[in-house]
Amino acid sequence: MRCVIARFSFELTKGGVLESMKGIKPEPVAGESVIIGRRHYPVKQVGQVITRQDRRDFSAAEVLRAVTQFGFTCRALATSSATRLSSTASTAASPASVSLITSVINCRFQLGSYTVDRADPQRPTAAA
Repeated sequence: MRCVIARFSFELTKGGVLESMKGIKPEPVAGESVIIGRRHYPVKQVGQVITRQDRRDFSAAEVLRAVTQFGFTCRALATSSATRLSSTASTAASPASVSLITSVINCRFQLGSYTVDRADPQRPTAAA
């Protein structure tokens, strides 16, 4: 099947992709991945192997489009950790948590247990 990756036309087949990736050790996956055989490969690694081009010459979307046409399973970015981070960030910035933090600081000031060290470690102090 003819695929265009990085403005170059490639005549690729599913068997050819499988043969190209045979014996290639998968790198750690940080973004989109392709499942070839029983292994998860980063999309850019697959693109580099099948096109013999530098990874900067093509986008992950071009390779995803090509390998999806062959029937390989593609995985998007890991959304579970991103969802957890966004929910934590929205909770931390909510007005309820800000008022709670403000209340704790005010209580410590009133009790005298909160001290502010105004000395800057970068600035030398004047000797008396």
